[in-house]
Amino acid sequence: MEWRSAGLSWADAERPGLVWERGDVSPLVVGRRVGFRAIGRRECVGARGNPCPVAAVVPGRGTQARCAECARLDRAHSVAADTIADDPRTYRVYLAWFGVGMVKVGITREERGPARLLEQGAVAFAWLGRGPLMAARRAEELLRVALGVPDRISYAKKRAVRATLPGADERRRELERMHGFALALDGWPESLERVALGERGVVGHGVVDHGVAFGVERLAGVGGFAVTELVDGGVVLGDLVAVAGPDLYLDDGGRLIVLDSRLLRGWRLEGTRGGGREAARTTVPVREVPVVQGGLF
Repeated sequence: MEWRSAGLSWADAERPGLVWERGDVSPLVVGRRVGFRAIGRRECVGARGNPCPVAAVVPGRGTQARCAECARLDRAHSVAADTIADDPRTYRVYLAWFGVGMVKVGITREERGPARLLEQGAVAFAWLGRGPLMAARRAEELLRVALGVPDRISYAKKRAVRATLPGADERRRELERMHGFALALDGWPESLERVALGERGVVGHGVVDHGVAFGVERLAGVGGFAVTELVDGGVVLGDLVAVAGPDLYLDDGGRLIVLDSRLLRGWRLEGTRGGGREAARTTVPVREVPVVQGGLF
């Protein structure tokens, strides 16, 4: 049976899953065997829920899996691109921690809760404010400049430091220090409510840590090999070790393989378990992920 991936979902923080275009969800359970083969060519996934009108072929290394025209249409209705100014929903401003010296500021719809932070691979985060979209945008820019932090950190950088993360206490202290500085700043939009840090461990009020959900302790001190692209007939195979953001970590016979699940979109996939005539190991192109000590900045 052939499947088409619709991405990785963190709707259930306790158990992420791979979502398929026809609506099925495959729970990702640590220790369970994961295996599939790519078939044919990678095609554009379309935009805003509509299929690509020409089923354009897209490069295997891209994470968006969209042709230029569908990418333009998708971005034309994107909050991230500042193309929607009249969204009536409530937004939250957050600080997200990915590694030592790797903190960013961002916004997300309040109704999504921590899902956006889990999708990004934020190892810890704290809420800073809540209010209308444009006020959240202004606060985001104010905080980005004042704190000297970016609004984006590449997934390659996040991936490179996961093997050398400090403990939860150090993560919490760094976020608490920056949170206090941020709330004391002048110039916050009047329509944005500042969110103070409350009791530790109370979701939505204190620093929230995703170290356990991601299984970062199982990645400590371990390098690996990241899948660079899928190819026709190429196999990805291994026992699931951890899931962090969009990344699946698989033990492929003693070799750690990291798969960015966004690379699956646009491919037809079929299951494989590594038995009989099937490939016994991962055969798609990979590159080494070095173990990076300390912060990147």
